[in-house]
Amino acid sequence: MLKKKYIKSRRVSQVTFELKKSELPAAIEPVSIHVVGDFNAWDPTATRMTRGKGGIFKAALELEPGQAYQFRYLGNGKDWFNEWYADAYVPNGLGEDNCVVMTPGGDRS
Repeated sequence: MLKKKYIKSRRVSQVTFELKKSELPAAIEPVSIHVVGDFNAWDPTATRMTRGKGGIFKAALELEPGQAYQFRYLGNGKDWFNEWYADAYVPNGLGEDNCVVMTPGGDRS
């Protein structure tokens, strides 16, 4: 699930990426989950999601408002999968789709 809000005082969009165990592909027993995308130069280790209450994985990022960012999740350093509740999906040229999150605020709010 994606939670988004515009923080007017700092002129940034905060996006929280959340994954429940039920939203993970059945074949993945999560040890680590990373969110990887345009916002971290597709670095597979840059944004590790932390496991919280009930086994929910979360990561919060402050992003430029009014933008569209492509991303995917990486489980255990080898299994790519998508967000069920992304704003859109686009082909990634590798036979799969990337997720898109559109940040609130800026000229688009």
